[in-house]
Amino acid sequence: MGGTLYLCATPIGNLEDMTPRVVETLRSVDLIAAEDTRNSIKLLNHFDIHTPMTSYHEYNKVEKAKRLIEQLQGGQNIALITDAGTPAISDPGEVLVRMCHENQVPVTSLPGAAACITALTLSGLSTRRFCFEGFLPGDKKERRAVLEELGTEPRTIILYEAPHHLTGTLDELYQRLGNRRITLCRELTKKFETVMPMDLKQASEYYHKEEPRGEYVLVIEGKNRQELRQEAIAAWEAMEIGEHMAYYESQGMDSKSAMKQVAKDRGVGKREIYAYLHRDGCGAE
Repeated sequence: MGGTLYLCATPIGNLEDMTPRVVETLRSVDLIAAEDTRNSIKLLNHFDIHTPMTSYHEYNKVEKAKRLIEQLQGGQNIALITDAGTPAISDPGEVLVRMCHENQVPVTSLPGAAACITALTLSGLSTRRFCFEGFLPGDKKERRAVLEELGTEPRTIILYEAPHHLTGTLDELYQRLGNRRITLCRELTKKFETVMPMDLKQASEYYHKEEPRGEYVLVIEGKNRQELRQEAIAAWEAMEIGEHMAYYESQGMDSKSAMKQVAKDRGVGKREIYAYLHRDGCGAE
């Protein structure tokens, strides 16, 4: 009978956030796969856990996952931990989980701390709908594409950023997204936890004067829905109504359906579109 992979959340700062269930699981499994064994040994020592460890990180995630799958299939139970927080969130653990599913290896998650959720709840911004982007891509072209998408994202946005990249990232966000509300969180759950609500312009100016310290979670206000609607209407209004109709008809819509959609796009009644088309002799029914 095969073993199970246990995704074990570890504290993001305060060791008291370690759950009894995670402690017991880490003691009982056959092996712990850790992002950085040098870092994790401190955690294990604190809780008097003596289970063997092996490294599992970004640079060995595929080949090591294959070996871990073999061990799981051989009947070993393995716990996966990251340096801080929940494994597989912006983390190479997602590769191991996917491969477990592909190989019919059972996976279960032991919930606990997650920096993204902790920051979101502290932000004062909308928590009803949100999107998590993790770290922005390093590749310039991909980064530009992601920022362009985020420019029209109506949900609250959560990003991670390292201190040495923070100032440049805040500048980019201000330029691409405009002056939105942002809450910057650092040292979460620790003694010097800092939660800074401001706007992107203020944040950019502040960190051009102050040196960023520690890892940051950025929680950013989504694009106002009314603004999105107005921008969409403005984009359609820049197009001739006949051209707008032709756009939908080219996709297989009949004239009546196209006219209804054009009116909706422009925020006007169908009669207004009909009158315009009739006046220009477009022949819409």
